[in-house]
Amino acid sequence: MANHKSAIKRIRSNDAKRLRNRYHAKTMRNAIRKFRAITDKTEAVEKLPKLVSMIDKLAKKSIIHKNKAGNLKSKLTKLASSL
Repeated sequence: MANHKSAIKRIRSNDAKRLRNRYHAKTMRNAIRKFRAITDKTEAVEKLPKLVSMIDKLAKKSIIHKNKAGNLKSKLTKLASSL
């Protein structure tokens, strides 16, 4: 158990940040799953920019690694163009 007031506060804030990060990461994964289920090219092209924006924001906040973000964007763009 933490002995200092600041350490106790840090534990509380870390828990809050962890929950927030998990929420955003899970939301992104669900959005990617829904995007991969799309079979219509026009719908995929329409939804791709919003998904890419979400991925970029998470990479900017270091919720996901920037290289993972690049890999995801590349794969999703390739998927959208191949439909």
